[in-house]
Amino acid sequence: MNTIYGMKSSGNCYKVQLLLEILAGPYRWVEVNSAAGETRTPEYLAKNPNGKVPLLETEEGKYLPESNAILCYLASDTNLFPKDKWLQANILQWLFFEQYSHEPYVAVARFIKKYLPEDHARHADLPRLLERGYQALAVMEKHLAGQEYLVESGFSIADIALFAYTHDAAIGGFDLSRYPHLQNWLQRVRLQTGFVAQEN
Repeated sequence: MNTIYGMKSSGNCYKVQLLLEILAGPYRWVEVNSAAGETRTPEYLAKNPNGKVPLLETEEGKYLPESNAILCYLASDTNLFPKDKWLQANILQWLFFEQYSHEPYVAVARFIKKYLPEDHARHADLPRLLERGYQALAVMEKHLAGQEYLVESGFSIADIALFAYTHDAAIGGFDLSRYPHLQNWLQRVRLQTGFVAQEN
């Protein structure tokens, strides 16, 4: 059985947990508290030299870091990552968008507002993070005005990846009420068989 090393309060780890619950197969979860330095031990760094979660350990004893790479691996040969090259490329487009245009702003704003005291210097970053995060959310809103899910084939790992930090973007100060299509999409994801809410 596959083993996941992760921290359930992390959006990147939640992606993997949500996919595994939707796939409804057996897996083992090992909770690793990166905030307490548990990803910087010699034992963990031997598994993932980058010292981050999530980390997949396969049944064969191979290790795969990076949340979106894990999504692609686990969803291969399922309708969540279709074999069609064009559909795969479209899914990958959204995975790259999530990591470079969405997560660095939406997730970081969430982190600052949720975990750092009001007088922390990083609160000065919030205006820029909100500006760029709103740009990413607007891209999603415009796209979802024309279809129910991010990729034309239907629900996929692209939706799982972007749901992870979008669903609680309000914690970071984002007003999702201005995005009705995005809000409807969030609800469609929540209605997926096997859906599990994130533990905070």
